[in-house]
Amino acid sequence: MNIPVVTIVGRPNVGKSSLLNCLARRRISIVEPTSGVTRDRVSTEIRHHDYVFELVDTGGMGVEDVDGLTKDIEIQIETALAMADLILFVVDVREGIMPLDTMVAEKLRHLGKKTLLVVNKVDTPKFEYQIAEFSRLGFGSPHPISAVEGFGRSELLDKVTSLLPAQSRESGADEPIMKLAIVGKRNAGKSTLINTLAREQRVIVSEVAGTTRDSIDVRFEVEGKQFLAIDTAGVRKKKQVHDSIEFYSMARAERSIRRADVVLFLIDATLKVSEVDKKLGDYIITENKPCIIVINKWDLSQGIVTQKYNEYIYKCLPGLSFAPISCISAKNNEHVVEMVHLAMDLYEQTNTRVTTSELNQALQDALSLHRPTRKKSRSPKIYYATQVSAAPPTFILFVNDPKLFDSDYDRYLTNQLQKKLPFAEVPLKFHYRARTKVQLSPAK
Repeated sequence: MNIPVVTIVGRPNVGKSSLLNCLARRRISIVEPTSGVTRDRVSTEIRHHDYVFELVDTGGMGVEDVDGLTKDIEIQIETALAMADLILFVVDVREGIMPLDTMVAEKLRHLGKKTLLVVNKVDTPKFEYQIAEFSRLGFGSPHPISAVEGFGRSELLDKVTSLLPAQSRESGADEPIMKLAIVGKRNAGKSTLINTLAREQRVIVSEVAGTTRDSIDVRFEVEGKQFLAIDTAGVRKKKQVHDSIEFYSMARAERSIRRADVVLFLIDATLKVSEVDKKLGDYIITENKPCIIVINKWDLSQGIVTQKYNEYIYKCLPGLSFAPISCISAKNNEHVVEMVHLAMDLYEQTNTRVTTSELNQALQDALSLHRPTRKKSRSPKIYYATQVSAAPPTFILFVNDPKLFDSDYDRYLTNQLQKKLPFAEVPLKFHYRARTKVQLSPAK
């Protein structure tokens, strides 16, 4: 179901991204004093009392992008304005009416859309006397707020919801069946894949490395099912992180992995697996996330034997040996739907629960093939196990002494249970707990 769209616009550095973060009550957009940090449309769902709407942050109007992406940013702003049911025109009380504010106001008047003037950075009472001058912009009484301090937040939300269509008050968007984080190093094709999934120019695609900075949530639909894709900034070596913009981009990429139900780990088929790829793979493993190793730009690979290439990938990323490989061309929309189907399979696997009897039979079979190694004349013993949660499938193993079990045996049990239970392509977690119990009988 479609929900109303509220678009935030204004010249650079008036606090648009801070306003989105304030209304969402979490850090979504990167906030930096540098002009032109926000490039794409950054959106999030806002719930205020019984009302739900989509809030969209945009780049600064009138900004000249240092990487030559000005036209792309303008297209993203135009699209966000075209979608808007309500526009929040943000100005800065500390600087007064600037020429660019007047330019933005003129543009919005020509659109003829419902517009609410928001005067930001009203942090102290002395600035309240300067609010009235913004009425000259021609959008009625300005609404004061301090996005950083949160002053005026509830009042602004009350005003916004009062101006949106009343018929949507008890409706919301269809819940996505899963969240897909799209991660990878720079220029692996993440934004191209997002646009292919969304069937629109949802994010800027450029040869300029590091075009995407924020983590951007994009809803898309496949065969009538709703999904949420999270586009992330490209990961690069720490020594190449030159400023705080890139630092926060990397932090958001890691947070996107933590948020995801399934991770789409993009690797450029035309390049060798790098140290950045390996470190990113290690982070996915640490977070115990189901993962598809997505080999993008497969249409550009020539003379590569698929089986040998897969062996190469798993050799470079041994910790992800359970993760399936999907070869696609995001640009040409080749095998992209099949990739989504595979993600659905992984989502089902990671949310699967098995009975205690099924688990212990598989565990007994594993023990009959290889028992844990004795340590200091003590023999490790596993009595029984139970599954305590899903996503990831998590098991408690009751043993004589948890200290007798190491990561090597974890890997062995993972391999065995993945073969015997419906968890073939997802990570598993084990916790050992000391308990005196009758030991599992050896297989006959």
